Amino acid sequence: MLALQRRLTSLGYWLGPPDGTFGDSTQQAVYALQKAASIRRDGVVGPATRAALKRGARAKPRKIAGYVVEINLSKDLLMIVRNGKLVWAFNTSTGGGYTYVDEGITAVAETPRGVYRIYREVHGLVTDSLGQLWLPKYFDSGFAIHGDSYVPPYPVSHGCVRVSNEAIEWIWAHDLVPLGTKVWIYS
Repeated sequence: MLALQRRLTSLGYWLGPPDGTFGDSTQQAVYALQKAASIRRDGVVGPATRAALKRGARAKPRKIAGYVVEINLSKDLLMIVRNGKLVWAFNTSTGGGYTYVDEGITAVAETPRGVYRIYREVHGLVTDSLGQLWLPKYFDSGFAIHGDSYVPPYPVSHGCVRVSNEAIEWIWAHDLVPLGTKVWIYS
């Protein structure tokens, strides 16, 4: 297990300090690898996942100068990128595409595409009519990158960009997405 965790980390998939235990953070990293490798997203380290690890499958950011958070909606990956090089990749769950009603208004659960900046952050829990956001970093009106206890390998959010609670806590602890950070969301 420790070898798996070290290999995932060496390829840029965040899972926290390798500890030899296949917990949620390791499963989140496996999801991210599976998404980057375009293989079945099941969180299981089976033959296809082992092959992706062996060949060194990495998340591929777009080439852009500077420091940016890239959110690839077609892969459902969040990547922290410096000058076109991957720093870290995270499993994320973005807008699920379903219709919902909030406070009498019908909307579609979509994550907005475009280039934004982190303009507000809350160091704690935010509860609103759509649910709870742990340590949110807002990039467009009510849309944020935030922690959640449920981050499946497919889109389910109302439009925010979910990462695991452990991941957002680590992002905050290492100041990886400070106010003003560019956020580029694309398909």
